[in-house]
Amino acid sequence: MRAAILREYGEPLAVREVPAPEPAPDGAVVSVDACGVCRSDWHAWAGHGEWADDRVPRGQVLGHEPAGEVVAVGGEVDRFRPGDRVVVPFSLGDGTCPHCRRGAGNVCEDGRALGFEPAAPGAFAERVAVPAADYNLVERPEWLDATAAAALGCRYMTAYHALAERTAVGGGDAVAVHGCGGVGLSAVQIAAALGARVIAVDVDDDALDLAREFGAAETVTPESLPAESSVPERIRALTDGGADVSLDALGIAETCRNSVRSLRPRGTHVQVGLTTNAERGEVSLPTDWMTRWEISFVGSRGMPPTSYPDLFALVEATGIDPGALVARELSLGEVSDRLAAMNEYDVRGVEVVTDFEG
Repeated sequence: MRAAILREYGEPLAVREVPAPEPAPDGAVVSVDACGVCRSDWHAWAGHGEWADDRVPRGQVLGHEPAGEVVAVGGEVDRFRPGDRVVVPFSLGDGTCPHCRRGAGNVCEDGRALGFEPAAPGAFAERVAVPAADYNLVERPEWLDATAAAALGCRYMTAYHALAERTAVGGGDAVAVHGCGGVGLSAVQIAAALGARVIAVDVDDDALDLAREFGAAETVTPESLPAESSVPERIRALTDGGADVSLDALGIAETCRNSVRSLRPRGTHVQVGLTTNAERGEVSLPTDWMTRWEISFVGSRGMPPTSYPDLFALVEATGIDPGALVARELSLGEVSDRLAAMNEYDVRGVEVVTDFEG
């Protein structure tokens, strides 16, 4: 089968033939119909993460947002059969640890990250293996096509977990979203669907146009602010004192600190974006100020497989369209160029591989 492999950091991926996977006794193999290209793939491609002992090794098949169809299952699998339409979460739990049993498989003690480690080759490939299939695979509703499901695969479900589960955003809350790439736009759409008033922040006018289209009530461009003003001050003015929840979707020091400073007393910052070489996993914060105003700082990563039914229910009940986030469909051979474009933040919305032969 064809797959895109990390050969050298920052260099084009090698697209070549590799052996197709076989299912483990408790696993399944999925034929990939669509797979999103995410900023987390860019972090892996760029060689980030060594500061957290999390650098993706060369030789890895990348890709972690797949949707497709089951083509083979191991003898221990009960819930799935060939022909089932599925989504594959990137946070793969073992299904047995205390966290998995409590519905938090995204922090499984023995979990694997699809596309980021040798034990879990990724989905920039015609087929992908899924361990512990009865726990990790998610049945795809009839109304959800593979391309839209790939848009759900990481950024959308990450935004849902961050806002609906980690911070419990509700009707009337003011939510600030810093960075309107794929996960940021997903957060805008989900927060609006949850009844929040959304303020979107980005340096790019086109990204903010999309944010308004997806439900942002207000937008903020740092460059357009008066010299004596700042992003946190503008958000506090727009929200009569600060956001209830503020989400950093980018991961650079400036957006993280702006997000924290944008909050009202007892507000909650949620960190979704991962840092780059500039921060190397560390960002200084106004901790005395946070203590004075009882600010909460929450990390959020992916989403447990067990939360998908709730996410599907929200999408179906509100009519929000994750497929509307898809700005471009790609061939496997185009992935390297699109990763390189992320060096300059030159990507709008969500891009999805749907052609695995080109």
